[in-house]
Amino acid sequence: MIRPFWGGLILERWEPALRIHHLNCGTDCPLGGALFDGRSRGLLGRIICHCLLIETDAHGLVLVDTGYGLRDVAHPHRGPEPRITRPWRLLLNIRLRECDTAIRQIEALGFRASDVRHIVATHLDFDHAGGLEDFPNAVVHVMAREYDDATGPHVGVVARNRWRTSQLNDVRNWRHYGASGEPWFGFDAVRNLDGLPPEILLVPLPGHTWGHAGVAIRGADGRWLLHAGDAYFHRGEMRQARRHCTPGLRAYQRLMEVDATSRMANQGRLRSLSIEQRAEVSVTCAHDPVELERCRAGSPL
Repeated sequence: MIRPFWGGLILERWEPALRIHHLNCGTDCPLGGALFDGRSRGLLGRIICHCLLIETDAHGLVLVDTGYGLRDVAHPHRGPEPRITRPWRLLLNIRLRECDTAIRQIEALGFRASDVRHIVATHLDFDHAGGLEDFPNAVVHVMAREYDDATGPHVGVVARNRWRTSQLNDVRNWRHYGASGEPWFGFDAVRNLDGLPPEILLVPLPGHTWGHAGVAIRGADGRWLLHAGDAYFHRGEMRQARRHCTPGLRAYQRLMEVDATSRMANQGRLRSLSIEQRAEVSVTCAHDPVELERCRAGSPL
């Protein structure tokens, strides 16, 4: 059954071996209000970083993305390789708070950092990977192309700002995956992630980055939750035939994409999935606060 948990978090109904907490591990408040989030009444919008914490019986805790981490909060600009560049911090008006970090929320739930044994990354942008180093014992699962792009030479303004090697340098336990696997609702899927149960899989969704992927989790009733990462940003881009997105988020998606054709094609496939397979699959993204609220409340997406 659905029941309330600490801080208003909701524990969704899954089999006992897979229990999901919906966390917000970072908040951006860009100038523009409703032009970004579609509902704010003031000058500032609210964009969140929706991460998942999965409890398993045999595999410990599993995180899907980490949001901003402790070092981001303490020293976002320190050193020759700042963890978050000043232009992007100003552009997004990032609110860095220690209580929002994944590690502090996990501790508030009664766990320790060492209980997190696996992290599955949709991609390694600074707002998704900042907390990786807070869990030094965890194995980090990511698409091989994403790892190569994030740790290799960064060409162009966006690449130099999105991937921060200072957030990745102390991560030692990587697992890399190619973009092939058994089909999943018409998508290529990477199954059998090393050390993880078969109910958790990576779904390649290139476009935002070439190595971008969604993470699908199957519940006891057979339904799937797909965390689509940054494959889309606004709730109006899913679950309806005609796409709707706010001007601010539409522009930001275009700014950050590596390939418009791939991004829009995959977004269209996700939209069809969210409509045609609604009884089987719930789809959520990383940055929409309304979707996060619905997930926490156990409301249909």
